[in-house]
Amino acid sequence: MKTYIYPSFFTLIGIVISTCISAEPPAQEKGPKPVPHMQVIPQPGQQVSFQRDGQEIARYHFGLDVRRPFIFPVIGPSGRSLTRMGHPHDPEGHSHHYSVWISHMDVNGLSFWEDRSKGRIIHQRVEKFEDADDHASITTLNHWINETNNTVLLVERRTTTAQSLPNGEELLVIDLQIEAKDKTITLGKTPFGLIGVRMAKTICVNDGGGTIRNSEGAEGEKDIFRKPAKWVDYSGPITANATEGITLFDHPSNTNHPSAFHVRSDGWMCASLTCGGSLIIEPVKPLMLRYGLYIHTGKAPPEQIQKQWDMFTRTPLPQPWKPVKKKD
Repeated sequence: MKTYIYPSFFTLIGIVISTCISAEPPAQEKGPKPVPHMQVIPQPGQQVSFQRDGQEIARYHFGLDVRRPFIFPVIGPSGRSLTRMGHPHDPEGHSHHYSVWISHMDVNGLSFWEDRSKGRIIHQRVEKFEDADDHASITTLNHWINETNNTVLLVERRTTTAQSLPNGEELLVIDLQIEAKDKTITLGKTPFGLIGVRMAKTICVNDGGGTIRNSEGAEGEKDIFRKPAKWVDYSGPITANATEGITLFDHPSNTNHPSAFHVRSDGWMCASLTCGGSLIIEPVKPLMLRYGLYIHTGKAPPEQIQKQWDMFTRTPLPQPWKPVKKKD
Protein backbone atom coordinates (compact mmCIF):
# COMPACT_ATOMS: atom_id res chain seq x y z
CA MET A 1 0.00 0.00 0.00
CA LYS A 2 1.30 3.47 -0.96
CA THR A 3 1.47 6.20 1.63
CA TYR A 4 0.37 9.71 0.58
CA ILE A 5 1.74 12.74 2.41
CA TYR A 6 -0.56 15.78 2.17
CA PRO A 7 0.90 19.29 2.69
CA SER A 8 -0.22 21.01 5.82
CA PHE A 9 -2.42 24.08 5.85
CA PHE A 10 0.56 26.26 6.76
CA THR A 11 2.62 24.83 3.92
CA LEU A 12 -0.14 25.75 1.44
CA ILE A 13 -0.28 29.29 2.82
CA GLY A 14 3.46 29.60 2.38
CA ILE A 15 3.25 28.50 -1.23
CA VAL A 16 0.53 31.08 -1.97
CA ILE A 17 2.50 33.89 -0.32
CA SER A 18 5.68 32.92 -2.17
CA THR A 19 3.81 32.91 -5.49
CA CYS A 20 2.30 36.36 -4.84
CA ILE A 21 5.66 37.86 -3.91
CA SER A 22 7.42 36.48 -6.99
CA ALA A 23 4.64 37.48 -9.44
CA GLU A 24 5.03 40.63 -11.56
CA PRO A 25 2.91 43.53 -10.24
CA PRO A 26 0.13 44.78 -12.54
CA ALA A 27 1.21 47.45 -15.03
CA GLN A 28 -0.84 50.14 -13.29
CA GLU A 29 1.12 49.63 -10.08
CA LYS A 30 4.45 50.56 -11.67
CA GLY A 31 3.77 54.27 -11.12
CA PRO A 32 1.41 57.09 -12.14
CA LYS A 33 1.22 58.27 -15.74
CA PRO A 34 2.82 61.66 -16.45
CA VAL A 35 0.45 64.63 -16.12
CA PRO A 36 0.19 66.52 -19.47
CA HIS A 37 1.41 70.11 -19.35
CA MET A 38 -1.48 71.14 -21.62
CA GLN A 39 -5.05 70.19 -20.74
CA VAL A 40 -8.57 71.12 -21.80
CA ILE A 41 -10.73 71.14 -18.66
CA PRO A 42 -14.57 71.09 -18.89
CA GLN A 43 -16.25 73.88 -16.89
CA PRO A 44 -19.84 74.58 -15.81
CA GLY A 45 -22.11 76.36 -18.27
CA GLN A 46 -20.86 74.53 -21.39
CA GLN A 47 -17.37 75.99 -21.36
CA VAL A 48 -13.90 74.45 -21.52
CA SER A 49 -10.71 75.93 -20.14
CA PHE A 50 -7.42 75.52 -22.00
CA GLN A 51 -4.74 75.31 -19.33
CA ARG A 52 -0.96 75.13 -19.23
CA ASP A 53 0.25 73.59 -15.97
CA GLY A 54 -3.02 74.57 -14.31
CA GLN A 55 -3.05 78.18 -15.54
CA GLU A 56 -5.81 79.18 -17.97
CA ILE A 57 -4.67 80.56 -21.31
CA ALA A 58 -8.01 80.54 -23.17
CA ARG A 59 -11.64 79.49 -22.74
CA TYR A 60 -14.08 78.12 -25.33
CA HIS A 61 -17.81 78.89 -24.86
CA PHE A 62 -20.49 76.80 -26.57
CA GLY A 63 -23.64 77.14 -24.44
CA LEU A 64 -27.10 77.05 -25.96
CA ASP A 65 -27.69 80.59 -24.65
CA VAL A 66 -25.13 82.17 -27.02
CA ARG A 67 -25.62 83.08 -30.66
CA ARG A 68 -22.41 81.36 -31.76
CA PRO A 69 -19.48 79.56 -30.08
CA PHE A 70 -16.50 81.77 -29.25
CA ILE A 71 -13.19 82.01 -27.37
CA PHE A 72 -12.82 84.38 -24.42
CA PRO A 73 -10.51 85.22 -22.77
CA VAL A 74 -7.30 84.85 -24.76
CA ILE A 75 -4.67 85.34 -22.09
CA GLY A 76 -1.24 86.69 -22.98
CA PRO A 77 2.09 86.16 -21.20
CA SER A 78 1.30 89.03 -18.77
CA GLY A 79 -1.74 87.13 -17.47
CA ARG A 80 -4.34 89.48 -19.00
CA SER A 81 -6.78 88.89 -21.84
CA LEU A 82 -5.69 90.37 -25.15
CA THR A 83 -9.28 90.26 -26.42
CA ARG A 84 -12.62 91.62 -25.20
CA MET A 85 -16.35 91.16 -25.70
CA GLY A 86 -17.97 93.92 -27.76
CA HIS A 87 -16.88 97.30 -29.08
CA PRO A 88 -15.62 99.65 -26.31
CA HIS A 89 -17.57 102.62 -27.75
CA ASP A 90 -20.57 100.84 -29.29
CA PRO A 91 -21.39 97.83 -27.09
CA GLU A 92 -24.95 97.44 -28.39
CA GLY A 93 -24.35 97.93 -32.10
CA HIS A 94 -21.33 95.60 -31.99
CA SER A 95 -22.52 93.11 -29.40
CA HIS A 96 -21.71 90.36 -31.92
CA HIS A 97 -17.97 90.96 -31.45
CA TYR A 98 -17.37 87.84 -29.35
CA SER A 99 -13.61 88.14 -28.71
CA VAL A 100 -12.60 85.40 -31.23
CA TRP A 101 -15.48 83.97 -33.25
CA ILE A 102 -16.50 82.21 -36.46
CA SER A 103 -19.50 83.46 -38.49
CA HIS A 104 -20.48 84.98 -41.84
CA MET A 105 -22.60 87.89 -42.97
CA ASP A 106 -24.23 86.17 -45.97
CA VAL A 107 -25.22 82.48 -46.03
CA ASN A 108 -27.79 82.12 -48.82
CA GLY A 109 -28.71 85.72 -48.05
CA LEU A 110 -29.09 85.12 -44.30
CA SER A 111 -26.75 86.84 -41.84
CA PHE A 112 -25.03 84.82 -39.12
CA TRP A 113 -22.96 87.87 -38.21
CA GLU A 114 -25.24 90.13 -36.16
CA ASP A 115 -26.88 89.13 -32.88
CA ARG A 116 -30.32 90.29 -34.03
CA SER A 117 -30.49 88.21 -37.21
CA LYS A 118 -32.18 84.83 -37.65
CA GLY A 119 -28.95 83.02 -38.43
CA ARG A 120 -27.51 81.17 -35.45
CA ILE A 121 -24.67 78.67 -34.96
CA ILE A 122 -25.79 76.10 -32.39
CA HIS A 123 -23.51 73.60 -30.67
CA GLN A 124 -24.65 69.98 -31.01
CA ARG A 125 -22.07 67.92 -29.15
CA VAL A 126 -18.45 67.57 -28.07
CA GLU A 127 -16.81 64.83 -30.11
CA LYS A 128 -13.32 64.72 -28.64
CA PHE A 129 -11.01 66.09 -25.94
CA GLU A 130 -7.23 65.75 -26.24
CA ASP A 131 -4.47 66.57 -23.72
CA ALA A 132 -0.70 66.43 -24.33
CA ASP A 133 2.53 68.08 -23.26
CA ASP A 134 2.59 70.53 -26.17
CA HIS A 135 -1.12 70.98 -26.99
CA ALA A 136 -4.72 70.49 -25.91
CA SER A 137 -7.80 70.47 -28.13
CA ILE A 138 -11.57 70.11 -28.34
CA THR A 139 -13.55 68.94 -31.39
CA THR A 140 -17.18 69.99 -31.63
CA LEU A 141 -20.12 69.61 -34.00
CA ASN A 142 -22.13 72.76 -34.81
CA HIS A 143 -25.22 73.46 -36.95
CA TRP A 144 -25.73 76.73 -38.81
CA ILE A 145 -29.50 77.17 -38.46
CA ASN A 146 -32.09 79.46 -40.03
CA GLU A 147 -34.29 80.19 -37.01
CA THR A 148 -37.16 81.39 -39.22
CA ASN A 149 -38.00 77.82 -40.24
CA ASN A 150 -35.55 75.88 -38.03
CA THR A 151 -33.65 74.41 -40.97
CA VAL A 152 -29.98 73.42 -40.94
CA LEU A 153 -28.03 75.15 -43.70
CA LEU A 154 -24.49 74.11 -42.80
CA VAL A 155 -22.91 71.37 -40.69
CA GLU A 156 -19.60 72.39 -39.14
CA ARG A 157 -16.95 70.38 -37.34
CA ARG A 158 -14.48 72.54 -35.46
CA THR A 159 -11.27 71.58 -33.71
CA THR A 160 -9.83 74.29 -31.48
CA THR A 161 -6.26 73.61 -30.36
CA ALA A 162 -4.03 75.50 -27.94
CA GLN A 163 -0.32 74.92 -28.54
CA SER A 164 2.30 75.85 -25.95
CA LEU A 165 5.20 78.03 -27.12
CA PRO A 166 8.31 79.25 -25.25
CA ASN A 167 8.28 82.39 -23.05
CA GLY A 168 4.62 82.03 -22.09
CA GLU A 169 3.43 82.48 -25.68
CA GLU A 170 0.91 80.24 -27.42
CA LEU A 171 -0.70 79.42 -30.74
CA LEU A 172 -4.43 78.87 -31.07
CA VAL A 173 -5.35 76.86 -34.17
CA ILE A 174 -8.92 76.60 -35.47
CA ASP A 175 -9.64 73.85 -38.01
CA LEU A 176 -13.01 73.96 -39.75
CA GLN A 177 -14.88 71.49 -41.93
CA ILE A 178 -18.05 73.14 -43.24
CA GLU A 179 -20.49 71.34 -45.52
CA ALA A 180 -23.90 72.01 -46.94
CA LYS A 181 -26.64 70.00 -45.25
CA ASP A 182 -29.04 69.19 -48.09
CA LYS A 183 -28.51 71.64 -50.93
CA THR A 184 -25.88 73.94 -52.37
CA ILE A 185 -25.11 76.94 -50.16
CA THR A 186 -23.67 80.27 -51.29
CA LEU A 187 -21.44 82.34 -49.04
CA GLY A 188 -22.06 85.80 -50.47
CA LYS A 189 -19.50 88.49 -51.16
CA THR A 190 -18.78 90.35 -47.90
CA PRO A 191 -15.82 91.47 -45.77
CA PHE A 192 -17.54 90.13 -42.64
CA GLY A 193 -16.47 86.54 -42.01
CA LEU A 194 -15.17 84.03 -41.57
CA ILE A 195 -13.04 84.67 -38.45
CA GLY A 196 -13.12 87.84 -36.37
CA VAL A 197 -10.92 89.06 -33.50
CA ARG A 198 -11.87 91.92 -31.14
CA MET A 199 -8.75 93.19 -29.38
CA ALA A 200 -8.56 94.55 -25.83
CA LYS A 201 -9.26 98.29 -25.65
CA THR A 202 -5.74 99.33 -24.63
CA ILE A 203 -4.22 97.48 -27.60
CA CYS A 204 -6.34 99.46 -30.09
CA VAL A 205 -4.64 102.09 -32.22
CA ASN A 206 -7.27 104.69 -31.23
CA ASP A 207 -7.53 103.95 -27.50
CA GLY A 208 -4.10 102.64 -26.60
CA GLY A 209 -1.64 103.61 -29.28
CA GLY A 210 -1.26 100.09 -30.66
CA THR A 211 -0.10 99.18 -34.15
CA ILE A 212 -1.42 97.06 -37.04
CA ARG A 213 1.07 95.40 -39.41
CA ASN A 214 0.83 92.76 -42.11
CA SER A 215 3.03 90.21 -43.87
CA GLU A 216 3.50 92.53 -46.84
CA GLY A 217 5.32 95.17 -44.78
CA ALA A 218 2.38 97.58 -44.54
CA GLU A 219 1.36 99.36 -41.32
CA GLY A 220 -1.85 101.08 -40.26
CA GLU A 221 -5.51 100.71 -41.22
CA LYS A 222 -5.25 102.78 -44.40
CA ASP A 223 -2.57 100.57 -45.99
CA ILE A 224 -3.86 97.21 -44.69
CA PHE A 225 -7.65 97.64 -44.98
CA ARG A 226 -9.06 94.86 -47.22
CA LYS A 227 -5.63 94.09 -48.66
CA PRO A 228 -4.53 90.43 -49.16
CA ALA A 229 -1.91 89.12 -46.74
CA LYS A 230 -0.66 85.91 -45.14
CA TRP A 231 -1.07 87.43 -41.68
CA VAL A 232 -2.00 90.60 -39.82
CA ASP A 233 -0.63 91.51 -36.40
CA TYR A 234 -2.30 93.75 -33.82
CA SER A 235 -0.02 94.74 -30.90
CA GLY A 236 -0.23 97.31 -28.12
CA PRO A 237 -0.02 97.97 -24.37
CA ILE A 238 -1.84 95.51 -22.13
CA THR A 239 -0.38 96.66 -18.79
CA ALA A 240 1.50 99.78 -17.69
CA ASN A 241 4.76 97.97 -18.48
CA ALA A 242 3.89 95.27 -21.02
CA THR A 243 3.14 95.28 -24.73
CA GLU A 244 1.62 92.14 -26.26
CA GLY A 245 -0.33 91.18 -29.34
CA ILE A 246 -2.11 88.67 -31.53
CA THR A 247 -1.21 87.76 -35.10
CA LEU A 248 -4.04 86.32 -37.17
CA PHE A 249 -2.73 83.66 -39.60
CA ASP A 250 -4.43 82.65 -42.85
CA HIS A 251 -3.32 79.15 -43.92
CA PRO A 252 -2.07 78.76 -47.52
CA SER A 253 -4.47 75.82 -48.08
CA ASN A 254 -7.49 78.07 -47.44
CA THR A 255 -9.76 79.01 -50.30
CA ASN A 256 -8.91 82.49 -51.63
CA HIS A 257 -5.56 82.60 -49.81
CA PRO A 258 -4.08 85.10 -49.21
CA SER A 259 -7.22 86.50 -47.62
CA ALA A 260 -8.16 90.14 -47.68
CA PHE A 261 -8.04 91.40 -44.09
CA HIS A 262 -10.74 93.73 -42.81
CA VAL A 263 -9.04 95.76 -40.06
CA ARG A 264 -9.89 98.84 -38.04
CA SER A 265 -7.95 101.19 -35.79
CA ASP A 266 -10.71 100.76 -33.20
CA GLY A 267 -9.36 97.30 -32.38
CA TRP A 268 -10.65 94.56 -34.62
CA MET A 269 -9.46 92.39 -37.49
CA CYS A 270 -11.02 89.75 -39.71
CA ALA A 271 -9.67 87.34 -42.33
CA SER A 272 -12.34 87.90 -44.99
CA LEU A 273 -13.00 84.65 -46.86
CA THR A 274 -15.35 86.12 -49.49
CA CYS A 275 -14.27 89.74 -49.70
CA GLY A 276 -13.45 89.27 -53.40
CA GLY A 277 -16.53 87.30 -54.40
CA SER A 278 -19.06 84.64 -53.44
CA LEU A 279 -18.18 81.02 -52.65
CA ILE A 280 -20.22 77.87 -53.33
CA ILE A 281 -20.40 74.97 -50.86
CA GLU A 282 -21.84 71.72 -52.17
CA PRO A 283 -23.15 68.89 -49.96
CA VAL A 284 -20.50 66.40 -51.13
CA LYS A 285 -17.57 68.84 -51.09
CA PRO A 286 -16.90 70.26 -47.60
CA LEU A 287 -15.01 73.50 -47.18
CA MET A 288 -11.80 72.91 -45.19
CA LEU A 289 -10.20 75.92 -43.48
CA ARG A 290 -7.43 76.54 -40.95
CA TYR A 291 -6.74 79.77 -39.04
CA GLY A 292 -4.16 80.51 -36.38
CA LEU A 293 -3.72 83.11 -33.64
CA TYR A 294 -0.17 83.69 -32.46
CA ILE A 295 -0.33 85.18 -28.93
CA HIS A 296 3.00 86.86 -28.28
CA THR A 297 4.90 89.14 -25.97
CA GLY A 298 6.10 92.58 -27.08
CA LYS A 299 5.72 94.10 -30.52
CA ALA A 300 7.06 91.01 -32.24
CA PRO A 301 9.49 91.69 -35.11
CA PRO A 302 8.11 90.72 -38.55
CA GLU A 303 10.79 88.05 -39.00
CA GLN A 304 9.72 86.41 -35.71
CA ILE A 305 6.07 86.41 -36.80
CA GLN A 306 7.00 85.05 -40.23
CA LYS A 307 8.95 82.21 -38.59
CA GLN A 308 5.88 81.26 -36.55
CA TRP A 309 3.69 81.45 -39.66
CA ASP A 310 6.09 79.14 -41.51
CA MET A 311 5.90 76.61 -38.65
CA PHE A 312 2.09 76.95 -38.65
CA THR A 313 1.96 76.08 -42.37
CA ARG A 314 4.10 72.95 -41.91
CA THR A 315 1.80 71.35 -39.33
CA PRO A 316 -0.15 68.48 -40.97
CA LEU A 317 -3.73 69.31 -41.88
CA PRO A 318 -6.59 67.15 -40.57
CA GLN A 319 -8.21 64.66 -42.91
CA PRO A 320 -11.86 65.32 -43.81
CA TRP A 321 -14.24 63.72 -41.34
CA LYS A 322 -16.40 60.98 -42.80
CA PRO A 323 -19.19 59.10 -41.01
CA VAL A 324 -18.41 55.51 -40.14
CA LYS A 325 -20.74 53.13 -41.98
CA LYS A 326 -22.45 50.65 -39.71
CA LYS A 327 -22.25 47.00 -40.63
CA ASP A 328 -25.51 45.20 -41.39
